[in-house]
Amino acid sequence: MGPTKKRRMKAIVCLALACCFNIAWAQSKPDLDRSGLPKKGKASYYGQQFYGRKMADGTPLNPDSNAAASRTLPLGTRARVTNLANGKSAEIEIRDRGPYVSGRIVDLSPKIADQLDFREQGLAWVEVHPIEIPPEISRAKRSAAVATNDGKP
Repeated sequence: MGPTKKRRMKAIVCLALACCFNIAWAQSKPDLDRSGLPKKGKASYYGQQFYGRKMADGTPLNPDSNAAASRTLPLGTRARVTNLANGKSAEIEIRDRGPYVSGRIVDLSPKIADQLDFREQGLAWVEVHPIEIPPEISRAKRSAAVATNDGKP
């Protein structure tokens, strides 16, 4: 086998592996929920070790913000979260992914946990009701935005 055939063979193998990896990665990602339907479950809040860390949207976590994390709601979603035990509610913005603990549907900033009056307990049963879900961005537009370094589609 000559050097040209070896190069072609390597390229074909690399392409095949890349396709397999992309398929596996796409199947492992949860589907984003754009239904707008409310969900009930447990909420937790970010601990101090996460303050200032970069969130999925690229901004650092500010404990005094209305930032929240969801595994299923699209980034940029605005939602109303209500503590089912006391009826207190607050508006949040999904800016991160998580929580990665079974049974939890949302991680909230400490400010929001204080507003919902569950910071001392650490967890609360909540309802998360989406208010505004950003439009879906095609993969091509997202790639073009990243290529221009402005990060905006």
